[in-house]
Amino acid sequence: MKNKTKNILITGAAGFIASNFLNYWVKKYPEDKIIALDILSYASNINSIKSLIDRQSIHFYKGDISDHYMLDEIFDNFAINYVINFAAETHVDRSISSPSIFLNTNVLGTYSLLECFKKYWEKHNKPNNWRFLHISTDEVFGSLNLEEKPFNEDSPYKPRSPYSASKASSDHLVRAWHDTYSLPTLITNCSNNYGPFQFPEKLIPLTITNILRGKKIPIYGNGLNIRDWLFVLDHCSAIETVIQKANPGSTYCIGGNNELKNIEVVEQICHLIDDYAPKLNIKLHKSKSRDLIHYVDDRLGHDKRYAIDSSKISNELNWKPEIGFAEGLRITVKWYLENINWWEPLIKKSKIKTL
Repeated sequence: MKNKTKNILITGAAGFIASNFLNYWVKKYPEDKIIALDILSYASNINSIKSLIDRQSIHFYKGDISDHYMLDEIFDNFAINYVINFAAETHVDRSISSPSIFLNTNVLGTYSLLECFKKYWEKHNKPNNWRFLHISTDEVFGSLNLEEKPFNEDSPYKPRSPYSASKASSDHLVRAWHDTYSLPTLITNCSNNYGPFQFPEKLIPLTITNILRGKKIPIYGNGLNIRDWLFVLDHCSAIETVIQKANPGSTYCIGGNNELKNIEVVEQICHLIDDYAPKLNIKLHKSKSRDLIHYVDDRLGHDKRYAIDSSKISNELNWKPEIGFAEGLRITVKWYLENINWWEPLIKKSKIKTL
């Protein structure tokens, strides 16, 4: 696709992946007009994109993606022709205890965005260069056994948690709006992301921040569940590639080719912090951080393994991840050590459970 100036609505803009993407995109395409929308829920942090707002590199709206009136205002005022939908409730544990908000945001919110985009796309005579990109997850495919091949674009949907069921539902809506109305939609399903600006309830930032606070590191079950880890800036480059090159109606699976057991990830983090903290004059509560590891009862419906086969996006769009897990984890650990003022207030405000 030709590199024309775009008017892009980014939803979930103050969340983990979207805030990284905004910083990535504005740096590469400063001429594009970016409208950032976020409800600023517990997992959002306006400080992740504050410098962009202050420099007027983006226009920020606080609001809900289910608010039709606000969406109409944004589309009218800024002539939106691209939507990248990052907005989602994502924490599996929270979906088990409070599934309704996951349905409201992930399903009904996606429906509202699709309908608003469709209305303006039709109003402008259905231009073929508009795009609606929906960011989704590999969790919609369910769980893999050790001997099974990684997920790909042809894998059947088998969601096993309220979170993954809500994301599967939203994927089906996006695909149906393309098939029924020819809406120029795209879907990406990614593996586990990690990197700067991630809310400290997920495994990697939770482990880092618990070590720095002298709290136990909870490990579900035996710690042998496997995830494929994707550095967030690699994910950003994949999204860029899809939005620039992919044909409407396409789906791409995006992985990092880094399958690791949860306990292996935690032990690597412990080693890195034990090495880095003294160099940054950070006093640790334990001489060896791995002494904080604490095994807890397994999570309900805990999927055994996720893995992504990214060969389609590699072969068709010439994308592949560039940052290996060891390098990405070093960058991530160092960022959390150097940005305590970013994550510490979040923990105090959000009442993250500790042991």
